Amino acid sequence: MARIAFGSFGDSFSVGSIKAYLSEFIATLLFVFAGVGSAIAYSKLTTDAALDPAGLVAVAVAHAFALFVGVAIAANISGGHLNPAVTFGLAVGGNITILTGIFYWIAQCLGSIVACLLLHLVTNGKSVPTHGVASGMNAFEGVVMEIVITFGLVYTVYATAADPKKGNLGIIAPIAIGFVVGANILAAGPFSGGSMNPARSFGPAVVSGDFSQNWIYWLGPLIGGGLAGLVYGQIFIGPYSAAPSSDDFA
Repeated sequence: MARIAFGSFGDSFSVGSIKAYLSEFIATLLFVFAGVGSAIAYSKLTTDAALDPAGLVAVAVAHAFALFVGVAIAANISGGHLNPAVTFGLAVGGNITILTGIFYWIAQCLGSIVACLLLHLVTNGKSVPTHGVASGMNAFEGVVMEIVITFGLVYTVYATAADPKKGNLGIIAPIAIGFVVGANILAAGPFSGGSMNPARSFGPAVVSGDFSQNWIYWLGPLIGGGLAGLVYGQIFIGPYSAAPSSDDFA
């Protein structure tokens, strides 16, 4: 069974936990500012605000770089989640308590909101783009797309950062996490928007006042993140036994 724990208020309000919430707030703010800012900047530099191939690549690269940095700067303090779906996936595997995870969600969403407010302010009131499924797609297809790509993200988090037998991967984990997000945006951006992150979608929705499709970017990523935590935690971590030595393959 999944090792889900509710936790206690004492642990969730310890000095270390409060530092973790602040770290998640700052790292998410920086990530969203760069990610959403790249979309605003591209629309300013082009006459057509629609996302063309060059714009898709630019936004994907900006998100990949920003997430790599965000995870790296927060990893030693909070674990570098920057994403409610990652936090939920790690809670399913018993890596964080539900109560502490809720405060992570609050910090992440606040960081995203502040980032979008700052973008709206410093760009002289330019509109903050929100996530939405592409024309010709329905909400169900958008949810499934977000489930799949978020599963890939959280599975990568487990494999490179949360697996106790991973060894010392050092800087490889943030790079891998950033890369999978960039790759998923390239694949899903023209269809579902490639969010994978409820906080990343929530901040723009709050600032723009458009919540019409925001539920898709909570439901899909949370299901995908939870499934990744369940699969990796139960199959690869739960019943873990040492891998055969190299001699066994001679």
